[in-house]
Amino acid sequence: MQAFGPTGSAPGCDGAVVIGLSPETRQWLEQTGFTVRDEKVWIAALTHGSVNSGNGARKAEARDYQRLEFLGDRVLGLAVANWLYAASDKPEGQLSQRLNALVSGETCARIARAIGAPDHIVLGKQAREDGGADSTNILGDVMEALIGAAFLEHGFQTAREVVYSLWAEEFAGEVGRAKHPKSALQEWAAGNRRAMPHYEITDRSGPDHAARFTVKVSIASVGSAQATATSKGEAERLAAQAFLEEYG
Repeated sequence: MQAFGPTGSAPGCDGAVVIGLSPETRQWLEQTGFTVRDEKVWIAALTHGSVNSGNGARKAEARDYQRLEFLGDRVLGLAVANWLYAASDKPEGQLSQRLNALVSGETCARIARAIGAPDHIVLGKQAREDGGADSTNILGDVMEALIGAAFLEHGFQTAREVVYSLWAEEFAGEVGRAKHPKSALQEWAAGNRRAMPHYEITDRSGPDHAARFTVKVSIASVGSAQATATSKGEAERLAAQAFLEEYG
């Protein structure tokens, strides 16, 4: 599905001219809870930087989701912190643990997949061929950019309500309630009088927008475990979890 109507070339190819949201993408946004006023904001929120590469004179005028992602990240954090504070009397440490899990790139990407965002992201030809539409990093960024767009268009209260709606299952679930595997592993090591865990990246593959990291965690005189994921943090988490499952 194409997000934008091209003039003379397909969206996502070098030199494409964006003229507006397609009816399908506008309908998807509205059904998801995003009310569109200024199309340019939503076009930017759904456009990956690879679309603008090689655009020559138009490059300075091109827009992608990076600035909106920056804004949306802060709006999301405040909205989730607001919900956690109102919904629980837990101490600060537990609130921070849940907050970090609920606003993580992995959580944002999971929600982006659930609402069908991959069908509406515009990528350059190479980025799309490299699997960018299903990249956890890109999907997480786009989700934050959409929240940033909602904030710009309608203010914090509306953006917060959209977050509450889209994150409802995450709020009700277990994400962030259990101790993070890295924290659990560190406590396990201390409790067993072992050296602290050591993490190292043993492999990095793929282009920047679809990178995969392999991380090994080891504890001296105990052993090691490794895992691969689309972000360094997630690979570390999975490696710590694998270590605990094998040695804990």
